[in-house]
Amino acid sequence: MTSDQSQNPFQDPPGQPSSRDDPFRDPQQPPGLFLLEPRPLPDVFTSDIPAMLKVGIDTTLTIEGDSLLILESKATLAIPLYNVLWAELTGHEITVQYARTESPDVLRPAYINYAVNKSSRDDAQSWVQQLLDRAYGKAQKQKRIKVLVNPFGGKGNAQRLYIKEIEPIFAAARCTLDVEQTNFQGQAVDLAEKLDIGEWDVVACCSGDGIPHEVFNGLGKKKNAAKALQKLAVVQLPCGSGNAMSLNLNGTNSCSAAALAVVKGLRTPMDLVSITQGDRRYLSFLSQSVGIVAESDLATDNIRWMGPARFTVGFLLRLINKTVYPCDLAVGVEIEDKASIKQAYAHEAAKPPNDGTEDRSPVRSSDPDNTGLPSLRFGTVKDALPEEWTSNPYDNMGNFYAGNMAYMSPDANFFQAALPSDGCLDLVCIDGDIPRSKAFNTMLAVESMTFFDLPHVSYRKISGYRIVPRDQKDGYISIDGERVPFEPFQAEVHRGLGTVLSKTGHLYEAKGPA
Repeated sequence: MTSDQSQNPFQDPPGQPSSRDDPFRDPQQPPGLFLLEPRPLPDVFTSDIPAMLKVGIDTTLTIEGDSLLILESKATLAIPLYNVLWAELTGHEITVQYARTESPDVLRPAYINYAVNKSSRDDAQSWVQQLLDRAYGKAQKQKRIKVLVNPFGGKGNAQRLYIKEIEPIFAAARCTLDVEQTNFQGQAVDLAEKLDIGEWDVVACCSGDGIPHEVFNGLGKKKNAAKALQKLAVVQLPCGSGNAMSLNLNGTNSCSAAALAVVKGLRTPMDLVSITQGDRRYLSFLSQSVGIVAESDLATDNIRWMGPARFTVGFLLRLINKTVYPCDLAVGVEIEDKASIKQAYAHEAAKPPNDGTEDRSPVRSSDPDNTGLPSLRFGTVKDALPEEWTSNPYDNMGNFYAGNMAYMSPDANFFQAALPSDGCLDLVCIDGDIPRSKAFNTMLAVESMTFFDLPHVSYRKISGYRIVPRDQKDGYISIDGERVPFEPFQAEVHRGLGTVLSKTGHLYEAKGPA
């Protein structure tokens, strides 16, 4: 958090005591609900304490610090402002709707309402507006959300999860919703291509990572692709087997918590990656892999019923067999050494939150109305390699993994130094010819957040690459978890081409390299 109130909408208002120094809180009680010493209540809304409003006979509503305090005669309920979904004054009654925590993974809409004296109605209306402004900060209120539900993703529970966990949060926040199911692979591409970008602020994918991949590619097919990708924020609600997008941007694998994160999310530029393969060009938002990670994902569809555990099972089997994936790799390196990568990450992490109005991605077009996808600086996979790229053969490649986000699954932070819009992919290469004990320790290091510093793990930031598999007739290549033909491909990063929602406006919800 920052002390600059212009960047931190939840800072205490000038002249008010900090929530950290609350003189009325009993320190022996847990946060959220605690006892109070009796104290006199103001008879009217006091102009020099604009965040306090008296309702009923013995109750006040106070906006203090990062909480809404409901103070009654002997107790109070503290509601985090982040959890406040909506507030309104109807007639002479104030209603506040908020997301109440029912368990560590479940939020449910709840509400409080109180009568307001007729003489205090104008003050109450001002208080309601102040509450909404403080609760949302620089996030957009009442987002217009086009919802795409993939009923076949993960364990096939997306429709149920949407109805039970997600829609109630959106509705309580007064979002405008239009819901559509996807019935076959690729349908979301067509839906996104035909979407009227003037009608919506957000495309929310109740799915795994496959539907966001299709949505980005559908928007990329529009004649005004640049404008569409800037205008519409693409988000994921975690209803599939792979929910990396939600983990990185919402900080959660919970559907209801992710819905709240979308409601309060800040517009965030995000790099997208052009993949050229043969005569085809498509967009990647998450990762590209050849080798053990690709096979652990794509070759385990037969055990999809296991959910995310299927990735671990597939990974272990291939570690035991010491499978290698020979290839030739050419890379355009931007940052080579790990110390410089740490420094670049720390520099970005030190910046205050960004609400999307400060464009930190200068390559975005200022007049994108009729602009399609950006031209390719490095050409396609069919062109000659750029002179500045370095090329090497890898006879014992165990895993090639390039990522645009940090988390690939709940316990797999492969790319600790990943940033949404730095114009780089993070590239990990691991030699396949290592002892099994070291291979197992490598997997454990991912979970313990020590993966970045392993000496046998190559970690670089790159602007593009070309990979040519060899000595194999067939195999698996994964682009955002989707299988593509087993043939050479080239990748090129477009800084800030896409738009998502995040909590900070410029970082992923992941622990960076220490």
